[in-house]
Amino acid sequence: MPTILWWIISAVIVLFVILTYNKLVRLRMRVDNAWSQIDVQLKRRYDLIPNLVETVKGYSIHEKELLERVTEARANAIKATGIDSQASAERQLTEALRSVFAVAENYPDLKANENFRSLQEELSNTENKIAFSRQFYNDTVMKYNQSIAVFPSVIVASLFGFKDREFFEVDISERSNVTVSFREENKK
Repeated sequence: MPTILWWIISAVIVLFVILTYNKLVRLRMRVDNAWSQIDVQLKRRYDLIPNLVETVKGYSIHEKELLERVTEARANAIKATGIDSQASAERQLTEALRSVFAVAENYPDLKANENFRSLQEELSNTENKIAFSRQFYNDTVMKYNQSIAVFPSVIVASLFGFKDREFFEVDISERSNVTVSFREENKK
């Protein structure tokens, strides 16, 4: 009789390990998928930025430094690797784009330009999609991180090397309004 009991307990443990392992793999794959959705939206934004820069360039010859900053921020964001460096690069790019749209207020012809308005709307829609994707990613990471931290699945997670994933965090500066200052020397 004890041998049968031992086999039953062993079978239950093996079944638990298999089911828990598969659950953790599925959650890890969801995290990866959620990150790829962010990546798709970021790529879309990167593709729109050169068109925006070219459109603004034609109207605001005095804003060369700002446009160079946008171009540099875009390049840094494209090269970023890892969640933290990607988040930091995206914050810089978002700030640079906000400055472009704020400067556009000084150029009525630019604001009236159909191409500029279309790009502004597409970028705005893309920013909304990025925000949604970031929220979905962070929710997915939270579920995954919880699953590998709670008992008894923490045992399986440790045995098979499941590690916490990083959140795609919003910087404190993104939570406040952007301050834009126009200097007189730029308005010639």
